Amino acid sequence: MKAEAVRTEQASVAEDGRNAADAAPRAEVDMATRRRTKAEVATTGLMEAVVERGNLWLAYQRVVENKGAAGVDQLTVPALKDHLKQHWPTIRTRLLVGQYQPQPVRRVDIPKPQGGVRTLGIPTVVDRLIQQALHQVLQPMRQAQQYVAQGKRWVVDIDLEKFFDRVNHDLLLSKLAQKVGDGRVLKLIRRYLEAGMMADGIVSPRTEGTPQGGPLSPLLSNILLTTLDRELEGRGHAFCRYADDCNIYVASERAGARLMQSLTDFLEQRLKLKVNVSKSAVARLWQRKFLGYSMTWHQLPKLRIAAVSLQKLTLKLSTLLRGARGRSVRHTIQTLNPILRGWAAYFQLTKTKRALEERDGWLRRKLRCILWRRVAPSLDWPIGDIGGRREASAVFL
Repeated sequence: MKAEAVRTEQASVAEDGRNAADAAPRAEVDMATRRRTKAEVATTGLMEAVVERGNLWLAYQRVVENKGAAGVDQLTVPALKDHLKQHWPTIRTRLLVGQYQPQPVRRVDIPKPQGGVRTLGIPTVVDRLIQQALHQVLQPMRQAQQYVAQGKRWVVDIDLEKFFDRVNHDLLLSKLAQKVGDGRVLKLIRRYLEAGMMADGIVSPRTEGTPQGGPLSPLLSNILLTTLDRELEGRGHAFCRYADDCNIYVASERAGARLMQSLTDFLEQRLKLKVNVSKSAVARLWQRKFLGYSMTWHQLPKLRIAAVSLQKLTLKLSTLLRGARGRSVRHTIQTLNPILRGWAAYFQLTKTKRALEERDGWLRRKLRCILWRRVAPSLDWPIGDIGGRREASAVFL
């Protein structure tokens, strides 16, 4: 009876239409962990599944965890909860009747490591919440090693030129409509695709592209490029793809060159996408990178961290260490730890440890330098007093 009372209370709260962040913690967890069945989604409609309390609570948690900058309305992530308390009933109603209008995205240009600029479109926090909720409802390396071990030691590395800026809206929505029957969801996604981009206070209309920066962008790109996956599977090719990064593994350079030309024509004619000739190549596995990884040249290849990834980490750490001058070693370590943990977690599949050991030694030397700069002046050590420095290192490290 007690459990039934709890379920009844949760159902009544959900029917009130209040926001997902304003419930008791226990009710939030219970509803968030309950997964809707396909039958329930089909019966209630896809948009009802999007605005369901449990789905929204999971989306809210993800947005809060990811933090991120404010959009054009300057609403921050910490202020989202109070904003939803006041405005969520209205937003929910507009979503259900198909009248919700997304706000323009805020344009941010960031430099690429290899040169050029990547344009991001930062949605408002509310739109990020709705996009994440959509993503959860619509979303239904080691393999590369196996291909190489089978003798496919050449790779066709395809880079799509400004892919996220050139996605054809009509083509994408036509493919999405084959799987999604809820017209309100399709209409909402089109509005997100066509939402203007604001730069210097001026909103520019968009007729193509899915700007990076929102949770929905990677999912929509995968939906469009599923056509490429089916083409490669139909031809019997061994390949790995993540978003717009695609590697196809072949046995010879000649076969790779033929495949590169064939796929270039296919992408331009069928998907209206252009291959970046300067960044695409047919090469040996160990000469290219994929998702930050590369491979060794051995008969049984090993995953290793690509040189470009190591250079990016070193540059980022150097910048942080320069800004840490004058601060305590403890504070510096607290600043570095989140970056190092995330980096180590991402590259945990690497089988070559030498690069990690070299970076570890380099970082320890940098931290010792910070310590010596703080300790030596207070102890009045001469610059050349190596013995005193070693003693300090032993005491403090």
